[in-house]
This record gives sequence, C-alpha cells and structure tokens, in this order.
Amino acid sequence: MPSATLNDSDLGRLGLETPIARIDRALKQLWEGDEAKTRASLINLAIYTEDSSLLAADNDLLDHVAAEHACRALLILALPESQPPRARAWIQALCRPYQGKQTVCSEQISFVLEGGDAAQVQNIVFAHLDSDLPLVVWWQADLTQHFEERFYSRIDTLIIDSSRWSDPAKQFDALRAAMSAETADFDVRDLAWTRSHFMRTALASCFQDAAALQNLAKLQTIHITHLKGQRTTALLLAAWINQRLQTSLQLDFIEQDTGPALQRLLLEGEGVRGEVRRDCDSTFFHVCATCGQHTHEELLPADVDSDAELVSEQLSRFHGSTLYSSMLPFVRSMLS
Repeated sequence: MPSATLNDSDLGRLGLETPIARIDRALKQLWEGDEAKTRASLINLAIYTEDSSLLAADNDLLDHVAAEHACRALLILALPESQPPRARAWIQALCRPYQGKQTVCSEQISFVLEGGDAAQVQNIVFAHLDSDLPLVVWWQADLTQHFEERFYSRIDTLIIDSSRWSDPAKQFDALRAAMSAETADFDVRDLAWTRSHFMRTALASCFQDAAALQNLAKLQTIHITHLKGQRTTALLLAAWINQRLQTSLQLDFIEQDTGPALQRLLLEGEGVRGEVRRDCDSTFFHVCATCGQHTHEELLPADVDSDAELVSEQLSRFHGSTLYSSMLPFVRSMLS
C-alpha cells in the first residue's frame, strides 16, 4: 500500500498554503506589482498520485517540465483512506529567465485530498484549470476507482507508465475500456513505450538496406535484456517488432538488477542478425547488423531515462500514437 504519511518538509516545498476558496485571488496577487515576470501557459498539466512518498519527486518534476513547457501545473495527492476528509492547497510560481530580459513563469497549484471520493478529485481539478487550454494528466501507478468516466471524459492526453502497474493485465483492460467509452476522446502516452523510442529507430537502421530487408522473413527469435521492473517496456517493444514483421517470433527476456530500462535487443535468424546494445552509463546505442558476409556497425543516440525527460519528450509531440493503441491486444495476450 502507498504511504499516507505527509512530510512537513515536503509540504513546505509546495509554496504558500492557501484556502481552496481563495486560490484564484491568491494567484492574481502573486503577479500584482511585478512587471518583470510574465505568466505563460499553453496547457494544463496535472500529476495525480495516491502515494505521498512521491510528493517531493513530483514537485521537482513539475519544476523541470515547466522550464521547457509553459503550463498551469497541478499536483494532486489523493489519500482516499485517510480520515477525516480534508482538502488543502498550496500555490507557487515556477519561473525561468527568457532571452536574458524577462522572467517567464508558470503557475503551480498543489492539492492534498484526504478521505475524498472521485467527485472531490474531479471538482478540485476541473475548478482550477486554466481557461480552455488542453488538459494533460499523468496518472501515476494503477488506474484506481478515481479514474472513471466523468474524469477521463475531460482529459485530452493521458500519460501513464504501465511498467509501474501492480497488475498490468487488469490495468490494460481498464485502459482499453476507458479508451472505447463513447465520451472518451483522449490519446494515451505510455512512458514504458517512450523508453524504447530510439531503440526502435536504431533497430530499423539494422535492416535498412535491400539485402537485409529480403532476409527479414528468416528472423526467428527476439532477445531483450531489460532492467528489473521494466518487463512491460520489453513486452511493448516485442509487440512492435512482431507487428512490424507481421509474424510471431520466439521471445526471450533477460532481467538485470542494474542499468538502463532497455539494455540489449537482439534479433536472430538463419544468416541474419541485428543487435542494439547500450552500456550502463552510455548515452548511445551500439548497433551491429549482420547479413550473410556483410556487417554494419554504428553509434546512435540512446533513449532518455528520467521521468522528467520522458514526460517532457511526450509534451513535445503534438499528436498521439495510434500505433500504441493497435499493439494493446497483442501485449494483453502476452500477459495472459
């Protein structure tokens, strides 16, 4: 179970504690009389968690992301089991220099919601969005009972990390059900899928020449070495490979206790071999492709690792991925 212990030092980093009824007025006062600061907002970015141990890390993450993406940031810690019911809020400005002259700031509103239900979460979030800007929600960990139709029907983009799910099969079922709802119109960005972006690009480079393309049908096995806790990341990568090849290769997963999320990808068949390998501290992939007597090697950029970098990368992409949605049935079948 997530921790429900609130650390006073973590709460102190959230800014100025403010009565919920006075949030809008307090935000206006935050900017009054300071012409050097310019408020900027292009999206509403909300982080939802039910684990108080993540509060400090999520606060730092919002600061990092706001430095790259102007937003109204909302940090929501929901503690449904805590009693008595109580809602608290804090406000602060996330500022950064712009072109050496101005200081551009995003607003952050943080909430701790104790003992509330789904309606409390919805009312708090929707009442404090910035005008009609898109709503991006990073829903951390499992899709709990608070993730229901009245909430996800208002979301434009849902960020998840399926590698953190306690029961991936159950959670993928819940996600697919929400995505198919008549009132749902959100796209999904799975950080487990984002972690393989450059590895997929590197693998494609292994089979870009005509000789390699002609021998794709000879591939028989997929070997993926991944960090402990990143099996879903590996499954999504394997699903993509099988989908692209329109076949079902034999899968072999190797788990490591340390290192990056994805460490090695090897495809093998008669006379053809493609390998993408990343050493622990490297920011590059070593790519090696062999077809018959011909071998090709190169270094290519590796994927980013931190949550802040992954989320920021997702926000830099305007459109969602229909490819991800099409892989979900295959991934779900591998979890059965």
